[in-house]
Amino acid sequence: MTDHFPGAAKVPAIRSDGDRRDLRLDACRGLALWFIFIDHIPDNALAWLTLRNYGFSDATEVFVFVSGYTCMLAYGGALREQGWPTTVTRALRRGWEIYAAFLLLLIAYFALIWVVGGSSRYLDETNTGFFFKDPGAAIVHAAVMQYAPVNTDILPTFVLLHLAFPGLLWLLTRSAAVALAASFLLYLMVQVFGWHVPAWPSGELYFNPLAWQVLFVFGAWYPYEGAGKLRTIVQSRAALMLAMLYLAFSLVVTLSWQIKELEGFVPDAVSKLIYPIYKSHLAPLRLLHFLALAIVVSRLTPPDGRGLMKPWMMAMIRCGENSLAIYCLGVLLSFMGFVILSRFSGTIAMQVAISIAGIALMIAAATLMTWTSKQDRPGPKLF
Repeated sequence: MTDHFPGAAKVPAIRSDGDRRDLRLDACRGLALWFIFIDHIPDNALAWLTLRNYGFSDATEVFVFVSGYTCMLAYGGALREQGWPTTVTRALRRGWEIYAAFLLLLIAYFALIWVVGGSSRYLDETNTGFFFKDPGAAIVHAAVMQYAPVNTDILPTFVLLHLAFPGLLWLLTRSAAVALAASFLLYLMVQVFGWHVPAWPSGELYFNPLAWQVLFVFGAWYPYEGAGKLRTIVQSRAALMLAMLYLAFSLVVTLSWQIKELEGFVPDAVSKLIYPIYKSHLAPLRLLHFLALAIVVSRLTPPDGRGLMKPWMMAMIRCGENSLAIYCLGVLLSFMGFVILSRFSGTIAMQVAISIAGIALMIAAATLMTWTSKQDRPGPKLF
């Protein structure tokens, strides 16, 4: 990337052009997809292996940050070679791909729910009752991204973030400080005044793009300029200690939600100060938790990516390479897992079996997609 940006000295030597991908990003995104799949299965005991029960943030923050980071690598990194028209076209095309995947996922989701439960079962759990009651209105509002069933609601936010990325990239290339400050100011307005994007039939989009954009923008800013500016802070012992203390505090609070004996360790004054910790608006405590986690992980992860060729790491990478398709597959698999647990057996053994089987299917699908895409590259274009 150092040859692509103006002010190239500020950009870390990480490239993601063609086949030269930063595999660490794909591995993080793949692991986040596994965690999201496990968390999407209600009452799944394996959720204790994910981030959700050990801190204020979860795999969603990882996914959004990495998406902003990879957008900058993919589009910003090639800006000088390809120019604005091609870069903008590629970014908008990706937004369209996510939008099309969202609509196709809805079709598959509605069909699966109808086949498995008819027009009466699983409607509350999936937020699809509005569709089966008034399909015409539901389709129209889904098309304008004002309606999304459970577990699909992150995709409209990603569509909006990717469609806005060309403007973000332009602002970053003009003044990265202004872009970051404007993003943080918008985030503050959401926290203070509750700004949101309306949803149908009432309420707001669960993942408020006006709030979650701050993590996406920060992810894009970091490889462009942030890595150089924050290196001294991230590598300092003081930052590491503060991050670990905050993670420990978050651990105690979140465990107290599940273990009543720990409630006494959280004073009432602290509870009144920190609650509510909204996920929809990306509460500041969630944002700080992700940043603290990122500092600790960056200090513990080898910078040269040693160990990425191990089989289980390659499985993560394959899922991360095909993140959109694997996320959509994970939504359908998590619903089927929920159906099996609720209809047949909800034992711990069954929960483990369903979780492992689902992740195995995700890995198999991702591996097949990567293989077919490589086989397709040498072939002639028919159109």
